[in-house]
Amino acid sequence: MDRGTFSSSSRAELVEIGRRLYERALVRREDELITDPRGQPIGWLLDTRVPTLDGQLFTEVGTVLAERLRERDRSQVVGYGFGAHPLVCSVLAVSEGDEFKGGLIREERKEHGRRRLVEGPVDPDEPVVLIDDIINSGRSASEALTLLRGADFAVDGLLTLFNFTWSSGQSRIEAEGLWVDSLLDLNLQDGASSSSDSV
Repeated sequence: MDRGTFSSSSRAELVEIGRRLYERALVRREDELITDPRGQPIGWLLDTRVPTLDGQLFTEVGTVLAERLRERDRSQVVGYGFGAHPLVCSVLAVSEGDEFKGGLIREERKEHGRRRLVEGPVDPDEPVVLIDDIINSGRSASEALTLLRGADFAVDGLLTLFNFTWSSGQSRIEAEGLWVDSLLDLNLQDGASSSSDSV
């Protein structure tokens, strides 16, 4: 995985932020009823909206994501779905002046008003980076990519908090010609361990 170079955040700082994100996002079956998309009970899940909508982590995450974008010389971020929306906003919140622009992708074009598919000041003539909380199967990112390309946006890459390495999401998105960069690789399916040794 292409990790880039960490200009401002040290490796230890990144690991610590990732650990706190994981611990705050982890929900276990013994704590509350949680289900898969078919309604079947599951053992654990990550609800990233809990830590990313917390004021302190919001700023820390935005700072790390903004650094990754600067390293790639990219200034436009777009998000698809509730997990992505706080991340887009966190990058904008730490932006220096008008350094970054953000957009939120609708599931379908709005039928009235400005009738937009992508809300916000992002410019389709400049490349965008798709940002999301988790890459698992890659289905959500693929849907977002299809919508963006259908609206004539050029998408360079996918920036995520967590990559579930046991799934095929990263390779699926890379096959679409995008780079994939994640803050933390999760390599166990039982939820007992938070990450691999790389960030």
